[in-house]
Amino acid sequence: MLRTVIIDDEAHMRQTLENLVHQYCPNVEVVAKADGVESGELAIRRTHPDLALLDIRMEDGTGFDLLKKLDPIDFKVIFITAYDEFAIRAFRFSALDYLLKPVDPDELIDAVRKADATFQGDFNTQLDALSEHLKLQDKTARKLIVKTSDFIHLLCIQDIFFCESDGSYTNIYLADGSKITASAILRDYEDMLADYGFFRVHKSYLINVRYIQKFERADGGYVIIKGDHKVPVASRKKEMLLEMFDRLANI
Repeated sequence: MLRTVIIDDEAHMRQTLENLVHQYCPNVEVVAKADGVESGELAIRRTHPDLALLDIRMEDGTGFDLLKKLDPIDFKVIFITAYDEFAIRAFRFSALDYLLKPVDPDELIDAVRKADATFQGDFNTQLDALSEHLKLQDKTARKLIVKTSDFIHLLCIQDIFFCESDGSYTNIYLADGSKITASAILRDYEDMLADYGFFRVHKSYLINVRYIQKFERADGGYVIIKGDHKVPVASRKKEMLLEMFDRLANI
């Protein structure tokens, strides 16, 4: 059983989460509820839970304030949040789970399942990445958590040359010449990296435009990525790519 603490400053939300857990998550036992940072800290120190369902914004601080008080963290966390585009992007980059209010039962079930299967060391690495991402202003310095079958990698976005679809996986090619096969589809990385200088030139390729060296018109069209990587350009993407080159040339 996952011994779980629910921390949210809205009484109706605490009750809703408890009801959902009882109904849909038979492997979860709610051992305490709290309404803020101070009471949440006390509840966690008293019960030593396996999991916390933690609201981000509360009356007396944030979920991150609470976690700082408990360092090192020896339990898993599923964050609960109202829609916030920047925060959600940060969660996705760090591969941490979050639930949007109002909480969807299927998403709760999936988040609990993943939390139960995650090693604590992996979680702490992801949490460090989230904290760093939320503080950073320089987009190119931000980190991306990439999960493979054996490891969790913490990558600098600026070190990614391009991504290649490989069925249900994605091959990520890096500046040091290495390749990582990630346990996620290419579309996931397209969504996350769209605002970071990446462009989907083909159904199977997502490239970091800062590493484009030239465009070849032969054989339907290719871009040459630094390191002599030859990446095909889909015919419907060609015009968009050339327009992007024109904009860059006029900067």
